Amino acid sequence: SIEMAHVCTACGKPSAMQCPNCVKLGLGDESYFCAQECFKANWAQHKAVHTLYAPQTFSGYAFTGPHRPYQQTPRRTVPKEIPAPDYAYHPNGYPASEDSKRGSQQIRALRPEEIVKMREVCRIGREVLDEAAKAIKAGVTTDTIDRIVHEACVTRGGYPSPLNYRQFPKSCCTSVNEVICHGIPDMYRLKDGDIVNVDVSVYKDGYHSDLNETFLVGQVDAASHHLVKTTYECLMKAIEVCKPGYKYRDLGDIIQRHAHTNNLSVVRAYCGHGINDLFHTAPSIPHYAKSKAVGVMAPGHTFTIEPMINAGVWQETHWPDDWTATTQDGKRSAQFEHTILITEDGCEVLTARTPESPTGSLWFETATPAPAAPSDPAA
Repeated sequence: SIEMAHVCTACGKPSAMQCPNCVKLGLGDESYFCAQECFKANWAQHKAVHTLYAPQTFSGYAFTGPHRPYQQTPRRTVPKEIPAPDYAYHPNGYPASEDSKRGSQQIRALRPEEIVKMREVCRIGREVLDEAAKAIKAGVTTDTIDRIVHEACVTRGGYPSPLNYRQFPKSCCTSVNEVICHGIPDMYRLKDGDIVNVDVSVYKDGYHSDLNETFLVGQVDAASHHLVKTTYECLMKAIEVCKPGYKYRDLGDIIQRHAHTNNLSVVRAYCGHGINDLFHTAPSIPHYAKSKAVGVMAPGHTFTIEPMINAGVWQETHWPDDWTATTQDGKRSAQFEHTILITEDGCEVLTARTPESPTGSLWFETATPAPAAPSDPAA
């Protein structure tokens, strides 16, 4: 007899027949039925699966690359007893405390007791991202990653900072392939060969952490491996020079030089930023060269460096969801981010990986693919 590894999604009997629409959508266990009779009898309920996992469109919008939005699940809730930032329950997600400082170039040095709180929330942020990293594999939806991040935050008594920030609908950002940043988690299933950035921020005891990593899903092509590896190197080279007296604007020179040396380009629309009791504050830290950013590093400053590096042109465009930024030419983009503290004689990476951090989906944990000729960066 023939051994059947799957069961009917309706009755649980052994099954080898698949719904043809599910096959087109690349679905797995949801697609199996034991017989035509069972399939027809359950069609009314089953067809809802096609809507759930089918790509969406924006009327009249021309996508620049192959990635598409999918259906989103309802916004997740946080227990009321967990302290939340001021925008958490505002109908428009308005961060009043942050916006009251908008335009200010004053960089606040944290007191010792504040640094203790920043270390703790950054430690939690690292644990949360590590929980998400364990789930990265083909077939997992970005919504599942968001659920894991949300639950990991709440379990540790934290609020996921992105949730309702200026009405962002989810608890983290998941940016796939040509998405530069601010991708909204949905029912898209990761595919072998994808790259996906997971951006995590946590609020606890009055302070925020912020970090992200770009993960490899299965076997990626050589160009994507080169992109992700170089992006990580851009971040680490910038961190190496952080110390009191260093100008924030000079970080972009280091990042752009390494990116251009590797025939990649640097996104200009999004910057690193100060972070403390405010999610985003001074200083603003562009990742490109010859910026007019102001400020000099001093002990007690806490901020992010988060270069976004593209395989093609540096320019971005936006989906009509008001959040998702993608490359203008549809080529892939990668990003890495850490929260940094300036100390008396250098810096401390508050969100650094730990010996407990999971392995397996970062570029330096995979075999390097055969080299491919990189494309020239745009001017």
